[in-house]
Amino acid sequence: MTLMERVRVAEAGDRAVQPMAFEPTDGSRLGDHTANRFATHVQKRGVEELRADVGKRISLEAIAVVMASSPERARNELRTACRGVLAEPAWAALTYAQKKKLTEELVDVVFGMGPIESLVYDESVTEIMVNGTHSIYFERDGKLVRSGLTFESDDQVRVLIDRIIGPLGRRIDESSPMVNARLEQGHRVNAVIPPVALDGPMVTIRAFTRRVMTLDEMVARGSFGEDAALFLEWMVRARKNVVVSGGTGSGKTTLLNALSCLVSHEERIVTIEDSAELKFEQHPHVVRLEARPRNAEGEGEVTIRDLVVNALRMRPDRIIVGECRSGEAIDMLQAMLTGHDGSLTTLHANSPIDVVDRMVTMVRYAVDLPIDAIEAQIGSAFDYIVQVARAPDGSRFLAEVAEVSFDRSRRRCLVERVYVRGPFETQGSWLRRPACVDELLERRVATREEVELWEQKASGLPSRRS
Repeated sequence: MTLMERVRVAEAGDRAVQPMAFEPTDGSRLGDHTANRFATHVQKRGVEELRADVGKRISLEAIAVVMASSPERARNELRTACRGVLAEPAWAALTYAQKKKLTEELVDVVFGMGPIESLVYDESVTEIMVNGTHSIYFERDGKLVRSGLTFESDDQVRVLIDRIIGPLGRRIDESSPMVNARLEQGHRVNAVIPPVALDGPMVTIRAFTRRVMTLDEMVARGSFGEDAALFLEWMVRARKNVVVSGGTGSGKTTLLNALSCLVSHEERIVTIEDSAELKFEQHPHVVRLEARPRNAEGEGEVTIRDLVVNALRMRPDRIIVGECRSGEAIDMLQAMLTGHDGSLTTLHANSPIDVVDRMVTMVRYAVDLPIDAIEAQIGSAFDYIVQVARAPDGSRFLAEVAEVSFDRSRRRCLVERVYVRGPFETQGSWLRRPACVDELLERRVATREEVELWEQKASGLPSRRS
């Protein structure tokens, strides 16, 4: 018997409806006061009650199974079951529009993202924060906004979490109360449940645009000027090893993606990420690798470090690591030092100087090397550190560009700023002429006319000595 047949049988069996709590059994009509109380009670009924009533007619788990092979059929059968339930006298006080709204809300709960469905598909929303049943916040244009949407119960939030991580083979329970996952459209999801989350299950969704933002678009948004955009492009074309650093939500991945798309189509790119976020719309030769956590049996883990080591055997021209977080830092340095010029990565850090300190710490997680030996590798591997930040008004901007080198006499890694911009400034300034500019001419990455035009645009750049 199909699900639709079960619904029809259930509807036939329910034609003899039991008297309702507010309905007289002697055939008399309800008084106005009692009728009003009845209407108010019914209007307060929500999607959870509808779900419970529908669950008495058909198995929602069975519908979920049908969903895997025939999504449209599963949705239609659920809507049919909803129509049968909403036709009962217990729901008679609802208008047609209210019944339709409840039906679609239940469809979203069972098959979609529940109350946050509209936020997930809103391109202007960059972050969604579900604080249990207490509140839902979202970020738009760099500012937090409280939504009027809410979940009706902690169970409804748990259903959402299970729906996200179920197809990925991951789990979340009291013994493993935290999980990271990725939605089909690329959004990154983090979920935390009790006992770690004291106020109920928490979900944070980092939303990524479905298309790549270009450097020109960032210039139009005021993130940096044309001079900075051209210099960033030159660094990629000149195969400089670049680290994009910044705090959470500062735009590191967005800038990294824009830089990655400038790589020549004649080069083979291998990307390595914890959750695949980078997008390549036009590049013809990209190999995408994604780390994998251990399964429920504690097996099958593939780390970023494993992937970096494996990528060296895949004949890459460039290796792009979404983010260095731990021991993979040593392998990233080795890749940059062994013929993979032009590699790119991101790092959480408050300044370019902090990048060096964090790299030293992460390398020492993996190997026990003297600090000066580690700094020697950093100074030889990294060419530039690009620091991004978020202004008080929520806008993201290029805060610093720093050159990295190694002073062998002092055995220290040197980080020297060449470009700076403050959080309350509308444009940055160049502190000095970057050392690689002359190299650009030698390697024919840029013509002398292009360099001279850039020098005219570069704010604060001292005139070049003849």
